[in-house]
Amino acid sequence: MPTLDYRQRLLEDLTDSEYAAGYLTAALEEGEEVFFLAVRDVVDACGGIGHLAQSMSVNGENLHHMLSERGNPDFSSLITILRELGVEIQFRAKPRDTRAA
Repeated sequence: MPTLDYRQRLLEDLTDSEYAAGYLTAALEEGEEVFFLAVRDVVDACGGIGHLAQSMSVNGENLHHMLSERGNPDFSSLITILRELGVEIQFRAKPRDTRAA
């Protein structure tokens, strides 16, 4: 029986925007570094940086740098990238600690 490797299966799953949104939410809860790795995974699943740059009408080199490990996209750029990937950021209230003080 043929099997898919983990990365291939992940990229296939990430083409679904609902799955990608959940993946990015879970990654953000782990921290900034994990979140940006997850964003790069979703970009790869959606055709890669070249495809994303073309659909956003931006320079591919700049986008590649922005999403690199050393990159630091500003908030508006991140929002634009996420929208192009079919996801958006949402906020929710953090559950309060109900333990007695």
